[in-house]
Amino acid sequence: MAEAADFQGTSASPARRWLRRAGALLAGAPLLAGLLQLPAATPAQAASSDTVSVSLDSLTPSAPTDGDTLTVSGTVTNNGKQVVTGAHVGLRVGPLLDTRSAIDSIAQHSDDLQGTTGSEVGGKYVEKFAKLTPGVAEHFSISVPVNKLDLGDDGVYQFGVSLSGETAAQPWDQVLGIRRTFLPWQPSEAGTKTKTTYLWPLISTVHMTAKTGAGELQTPVFLDDALAKELQPGGRLDQMVDLGKDLDVTWVIDPDLLASVDAMATGNYRLPGDGGTTTPAPKEHQTIAKQWLARLQNAVAGKEVVALPFADPDLASLAHNGTSVTGSLSHLKDATDVAAITVKTVLHVTPSTDFAWPVEGAVDPAIMKVATSAGADRVIARSDSLQETAGLPYTPSAARPVGGGTTAVVADARLSTAFQGDLTKAGPATLAVQRFLAQSLEVNAQTDKQRSIVVAPQRMPTGTQAQAMAAALKALQDGNWSESQDLGAAAKDKPDPNATTRIPSGSAYPSSLRSQELPRAAFEQIARTQDKLAGFQVILSDQSRVVTPFGRAINREMSTSWQGRNTGAESYRNGVERWLDDLADQVKLIDKSETKLSGRSATIPVTVQNNLVQPVGHLVLRLTSTMPTRLKIGGKAYSEQPVEISGGHSQSVKFTTSANANGRVSVIAQLYTEDGQRYGDPVSFDVKVTEITPTVMLVIGGGVLLLVLAGFRMYTQRKRAAAGQPEDGGPGTSEDTPDEPGNPDAPADRLPEKPEESDRASGADTPEHPSDPAPDTAPESTDPSGTGERVDR
Repeated sequence: MAEAADFQGTSASPARRWLRRAGALLAGAPLLAGLLQLPAATPAQAASSDTVSVSLDSLTPSAPTDGDTLTVSGTVTNNGKQVVTGAHVGLRVGPLLDTRSAIDSIAQHSDDLQGTTGSEVGGKYVEKFAKLTPGVAEHFSISVPVNKLDLGDDGVYQFGVSLSGETAAQPWDQVLGIRRTFLPWQPSEAGTKTKTTYLWPLISTVHMTAKTGAGELQTPVFLDDALAKELQPGGRLDQMVDLGKDLDVTWVIDPDLLASVDAMATGNYRLPGDGGTTTPAPKEHQTIAKQWLARLQNAVAGKEVVALPFADPDLASLAHNGTSVTGSLSHLKDATDVAAITVKTVLHVTPSTDFAWPVEGAVDPAIMKVATSAGADRVIARSDSLQETAGLPYTPSAARPVGGGTTAVVADARLSTAFQGDLTKAGPATLAVQRFLAQSLEVNAQTDKQRSIVVAPQRMPTGTQAQAMAAALKALQDGNWSESQDLGAAAKDKPDPNATTRIPSGSAYPSSLRSQELPRAAFEQIARTQDKLAGFQVILSDQSRVVTPFGRAINREMSTSWQGRNTGAESYRNGVERWLDDLADQVKLIDKSETKLSGRSATIPVTVQNNLVQPVGHLVLRLTSTMPTRLKIGGKAYSEQPVEISGGHSQSVKFTTSANANGRVSVIAQLYTEDGQRYGDPVSFDVKVTEITPTVMLVIGGGVLLLVLAGFRMYTQRKRAAAGQPEDGGPGTSEDTPDEPGNPDAPADRLPEKPEESDRASGADTPEHPSDPAPDTAPESTDPSGTGERVDR
């Protein structure tokens, strides 16, 4: 980043700059005199910089004013092998710093004994130790009235805590350890105050899967219970809400976080168990989620809320690897559309949705194009990406018009990165707070022209990072050189005409960030899953039960939180796609064995099963003969019938067939959607056609002829007997002849048993008759069945 902004402008306040330099020279005079009195440093002395380490754990107030008492506490530790004797801890005030680079340099070498140490306050404002034993940490606390520090002009002073003493090898008093920091000094209201916008992000990683329960509430299934840990008292998100409620900040929220917590609060969410099962989450976590949401609702009341697109999509990955995959940009639009609805439903506030926030504020032309494609016209960038090239002697305001109606809101990189790193210990956290305040005051001192500065910290601060951020903001908002401003107001402020508006090229994009992006294969898998979802939802009677959870899961697959976690991202995508496949497979054709077809026509049933809890329809079942010259379906090569099945049922769909020749014919059953797309796997089975032979027809015809002749003879015999003309005959001509088959006088309620039925009862083998139904066919009806029989599951 260009360092021109580090230097104070002379046109605005030349007298002020002269006073600063004079003050710095005066402050350095005692130091120079002290250095002249010290013996020349030997190599052994230079190597003693690590003899004693000084940790500055607390400095209050962080930005003192007239009448305050400054209290400094911490620890000193002897890292050497010799006892330090005659030791004391003292406070040292260094020169007035007039550039932001000077602050950076001191922060980077805060414990370097070769640098300027400043003059010791001395007197009674020290803490003495008779000796410091090696490896032992000693606590100190010193309080001094601010007027004893001899602070001059307003500005940022170097401030240090040193440990002086002597060792057996170096038996003279010397500085054996030091820790430098900064003391912002603005005792009265500044003539011009910087307008400062601080973004307070509420963002987490992905927690919800695409799975939901079968009940009316569709109980969600979470990846794990990590979110509950963040919400519970003392958790990261618990602290973010508790600290943010008392600060003047702009809340930047991922709606997916709200949806996830709301799902925990409104239902008994479930967690993965063993063997693919799920188990109910602890009941107390539901209470924790409810309480967190209630506190957040109170915290954001009356505050500016910016909603990111749902699940905080990775704009850089999408721009660099996803735009060439059809449909990828549509997911960003969908995520933007659902964002406002989610925030308003859960928090009861109307958020702003016209801001896009690329990861770490890094931009290039492709990212800017994608960021604005879904309707956002303000892109939160950062000054180490959109760098100043005009040589300005000050830090310009955040708003930059970059063309096409788009405004880049450029956050200050130094302030935005002030609280990164490990701040679990008090020492680093205190130094971070003082450095942030120093940089902020230095920005205000650069010129008398009022400017708007935006601070965009890391997306997911740890609990200790959030505590340091809050401490710094509290001091800043109680100070005399800054006033709070919302992000929307900062974006609308009049831009500095001299500030750069050129978006850096793609080649300038940081390689460290590019290596963490989602690959093209990820977007190809997302597109494949979306296509499967589109094919599945058309058969459903209640599409929202599937479209909503899977649509949100697809948004989560593009989350910025996957940066640098490609293995986890791939596992999540595979889980979503696999679950969708499992659901789609619940509507399927039942496998069928070989079917025997005796005769020239019969019906063939094909069973469709629906194991979903909701009805399905808009399906067509097609049965196709691979040899239509031998077997026709519905009089042609294939036939189709509509399919509608209730949830948890099956349906037997019947097709009329006609055979033209003997032999085996393969038949294929396939489900289609109404728009002609295949659905599910086909089922193939063989139909064995057994046609009637001429010999069988002759036998049957002869038998029929004999029956007709016998009947005619019996008729004539009875007619003659009735006329008194008996005729000798054989058996069966007497009037008392028992009833026999074909006897028209047999009583109707005593019909003789059919020979073939007797044969079947006795287990005798009988040839198939043309009218006998084959085992796998159903000649009795060709009408389709109802919505189905209940599946026994």
